[in-house]
Amino acid sequence: MRTLLVDHHADLARAVRVALADSGFAVDVACTLEQASSAFHCASYEILLLEMALPDGDGLDWLRQLRSEGHSVPAVIMSNINDIESRIAIFNGGADDFLVKPVCPVELIARMRAIQRRSIQMTDPILVFGNLTFDPIGRQVSVAGHPLTIARRELCILEHLLNRAGRIVPREQLEGHLYSFNDEVSTNALEVGIYRLRRHLSGSGATPRIRTVRGIGYILELPGAASA
Repeated sequence: MRTLLVDHHADLARAVRVALADSGFAVDVACTLEQASSAFHCASYEILLLEMALPDGDGLDWLRQLRSEGHSVPAVIMSNINDIESRIAIFNGGADDFLVKPVCPVELIARMRAIQRRSIQMTDPILVFGNLTFDPIGRQVSVAGHPLTIARRELCILEHLLNRAGRIVPREQLEGHLYSFNDEVSTNALEVGIYRLRRHLSGSGATPRIRTVRGIGYILELPGAASA
């Protein structure tokens, strides 16, 4: 999940970012609402983690503004305020969850996974393409009913391609889904991931294939199928 963490406490933000990155999240950190707004309009985020008290305003007020503009990205508010009136205001302001600071990274990750599961369950959770099946909740891949073990990074690539199966996925879109602004990414990191994923698919007898669209990106397709 591409995540925007908005927190001006450097030590806490660093600890949360490291814990999330270790669990497979791509995390961008903003220390102010101004930085958060700039990041939000530069990347596509799947979840927001917002502190309430920020140097240039209130994180909940910013979330209310996003909701009024029609943005539905899930949001978790983090605050050291824990009275009932404040919690009600937080949920009425558009938050999907609330955590008392200091945040426990393990609990935060569990709550983020729960939000992700709820979002997936609103649609058909199981992705099927050819003889390839992917369960995004259990993070399970199978080919013709046989389990296939894939490393975390390649699994993220596969999930993104499966969600757009039969359509070209621009390289920039894939990289934006996989890496945060702060990640040190080699120029061929995506190519290496695609290469490894191709080996997994071909070696397991999967019918879908990843085709490179030179100068644009990649497409997951079935042999002989027309692509867009």
